[in-house]
Amino acid sequence: MTTVGFDRPLYILPFDHRGSFQTKMFGWEGVLAPPQTAQIAAAKQVIYDGFKAAVVAGVPKDKAGILVDEQFGAAILRDAAAHGYAIACPAEKSGQEEFDFEYGEDFAEHIEAFHPTFCKVLVRYNPEGDPALNRRQAARLKRLSEYLHDKSRSRFMFELLVPAEKPQLDRLHGDTKAYDAELRPRLMVQAIEQLQDAQVEPDVWKIEGLDRGEDCQRIVAAARRGGRATVGCIILGRGENDKKVREWLATAAGVPGFIGFAVGRTDFWEPLIAWRAKKSTREDAVAEIARRYREFVDIFEQAQAA
Repeated sequence: MTTVGFDRPLYILPFDHRGSFQTKMFGWEGVLAPPQTAQIAAAKQVIYDGFKAAVVAGVPKDKAGILVDEQFGAAILRDAAAHGYAIACPAEKSGQEEFDFEYGEDFAEHIEAFHPTFCKVLVRYNPEGDPALNRRQAARLKRLSEYLHDKSRSRFMFELLVPAEKPQLDRLHGDTKAYDAELRPRLMVQAIEQLQDAQVEPDVWKIEGLDRGEDCQRIVAAARRGGRATVGCIILGRGENDKKVREWLATAAGVPGFIGFAVGRTDFWEPLIAWRAKKSTREDAVAEIARRYREFVDIFEQAQAA
């Protein structure tokens, strides 16, 4: 197999949210007018300025990166690339239950327009879910995987979400916390192995937060099985509260193979809401986003060192 993997430290500030950003941050439905698109782009610039401020304040530039979309962040992607930051750009349609390409058959053209360090996909994949759905998704993802490894200089970043199927939740009497603790870790391992067997080969897996170190170890073992020795894993924030994100970061940091994190909404959501409500200044929002991102870097590195 082609050598895949990325195992250097990687601290991602993701703000590639599109549909959820438009509806939940701004309350807008449907097709946007140009002034609305510009407002969302301006809000994302605040996040990017917070990221840059964190690097100036001490986050190692060679470990720092952003994940932002072309729709609202094209200028940010170009600026970040010009300044030598790691950049990731999504390839999936926003808000879809089934993975498909944002730009259809033109997906490669859009990747190469920005040459991101990573091409990222968000995929909802439950190995005990609809087999036909899983096969369709895997076929598209195999196509992207082969393109990235054979024809592009961008690496492949895979955000794996394993939403509960109704029978799985029914067995747990609808307890989503029990699903996260008791079922999801095993299902994530199965999903990784199924996708690998379908010739989907990420360099980095983005993993939903896990409460136990042994579950993190099982994820790394699956991600690195069969000679994939340098494949990396990063932990997601999943929009959780600050306390939960800290716990997930500390747990993952203690496991070799977890190289970093991707924490977005926990960094920027509240500062942006306060700024848009005119309860704080733009400078305050930038400073608070920088502070939170730096703090998560510190938590990960301290737990790793310990």
